[in-house]
Amino acid sequence: MSESPALESNASGELLTDRTYEALKAAILRNQLTPGTALSVPELARQLEVSRTPVREAVQRLIYEGLADHVSRRGAEVSKVDIADLRQLYVVRESLEGLSARLATENLDQGGLATLREIVAEHERVLGSGADNAAHIELDVRFHRTLRDIAANAHLTAALEPIAGRSHLALHSLWRGKDAPRLALDEHIQIVDAMAAGDPEFAETVARRHISRLRVRLSQATTRDDRSGGTPRRRNFSLLVGDDGSPDPAGRAHRRTRPVETPR
Repeated sequence: MSESPALESNASGELLTDRTYEALKAAILRNQLTPGTALSVPELARQLEVSRTPVREAVQRLIYEGLADHVSRRGAEVSKVDIADLRQLYVVRESLEGLSARLATENLDQGGLATLREIVAEHERVLGSGADNAAHIELDVRFHRTLRDIAANAHLTAALEPIAGRSHLALHSLWRGKDAPRLALDEHIQIVDAMAAGDPEFAETVARRHISRLRVRLSQATTRDDRSGGTPRRRNFSLLVGDDGSPDPAGRAHRRTRPVETPR
């Protein structure tokens, strides 16, 4: 018996919402949508070339995961960086990332280890090439997401995903030492080495130490708005690279994001 048209329609709608959500989340984590950016449902729908319903649902998911906030009488906007809140967040993240590394070590196979080594090797090349901060953050996100994937614990992922997302969101807005990317990569390599040695407890210890050190470095950081002495401004939405008036760090011309594809 074939599925009813209604079920097929619902499935397509859910898939479109997922794709819309992933597109917006990626734009936030890549700093195309900076903290304070207004998330206008009509404008998002226009730029992504979808209806308002999947956009509305996607924005609600971003709010649930802490990547966006609902502001009274103004609507949704990308979450702003709060140093005090992030320090508390990193205390929780330390325990969860440690657990992620331990479970990932217990589940590790040759394919998973090869993937992790490929990520740190690519990160090494990125640092050596002098690429912009966004490239470093994207690889940092990929490394920790891969650990969660290998750990294969749905409950851990549900708890850690929004915490990690909010943590990575902050990296674009923080003034940090120029050696921070190098330190983070070295610590990632130590995690992989501990996992390759087949020692789940040591992998957990190294991963927790990595997040703890990030928290210490965070305590020495200030936001860009704090450093400039200005008040954060509410930005308008755009998925154009550099559309906030600043040049694209890679020197590319302004381009528009690809529309979200309608499921076939």
